[in-house]
Amino acid sequence: MFNLHQRLDALKPVIVLIGTVPALAICGAAAAEPAKFAFGATDVPSAGSAAAHGRYSAGCLAGAAQLPESGPDWQAMRLSRNRYWGHPDMIAFIKRLAQQGRSVGWGGLYVGDISQPRGGPMLSGHRSHQVGLDVDIWLRPGRRLNLSTAEREEIGSPSVVSADQLHVNEHWTSAHAEILETAASDPAVARIFVNAAIKQQLCDTREPGDANWLRKVRPWWGHDSHFHVRLRCPPGNACIEQQPPPAGDGCDATLAWWFTDEALNPPPPAPREVPPELTLADLPEACQAVIGNE
Repeated sequence: MFNLHQRLDALKPVIVLIGTVPALAICGAAAAEPAKFAFGATDVPSAGSAAAHGRYSAGCLAGAAQLPESGPDWQAMRLSRNRYWGHPDMIAFIKRLAQQGRSVGWGGLYVGDISQPRGGPMLSGHRSHQVGLDVDIWLRPGRRLNLSTAEREEIGSPSVVSADQLHVNEHWTSAHAEILETAASDPAVARIFVNAAIKQQLCDTREPGDANWLRKVRPWWGHDSHFHVRLRCPPGNACIEQQPPPAGDGCDATLAWWFTDEALNPPPPAPREVPPELTLADLPEACQAVIGNE
């Protein structure tokens, strides 16, 4: 069994091959190898114009922009992951939200994973975050924006949800609701994923007219210590958007399901239900050029 470094070393000629031959020539081991090894081994973006290719959970990113490690209103966290790359629209959104957050009492953003330098599947963690249009933002207000590199690796973001997953807890504040509303009100945002208890809290305190932004806030497992923002596909890019969220504010029977035993205690997936590893052949053809681009 190869260890990770052996697998990455073995893939180096594959990466060169991809950049020098037509896509149709990629076959055998290169086509069958999980694409996460090639994308995870690349620590710089591809050259050329920015372009998101494919789906949020099956795609790649050309010409990625890097979020500066620190800014006047944000800090990138877990720098060792090298996942603070994104489509320029995403980098602009983060800076915009960070500045707006000051006016609603948030303080600053602690920014988690965006994408790898060329997007694509990751060696660990996310299934999405592949086209540079997803970002995780900690539900911990950035009270200090002078964290050292070591501190950014060590500190975490506390859960704002009770142990039984039914309510928000003592860490929740009105500023949490304000930063979520600010993010969801941005026209570039397609969806925001949060724990169902957070969605319920927003529903319980909603006001008339909130449906326009609250509709975008969708419940999903986890997401109790960060919220996940997904942007719309920028014009002219070859990415594929999800269908828009259903009409209404989402404070209905579909939300109630998230508090049933079926949702709170789902059985582990059967082996046949575990999605297979994505290979280069599963990604848009343009991704073969992205990963082979010097």
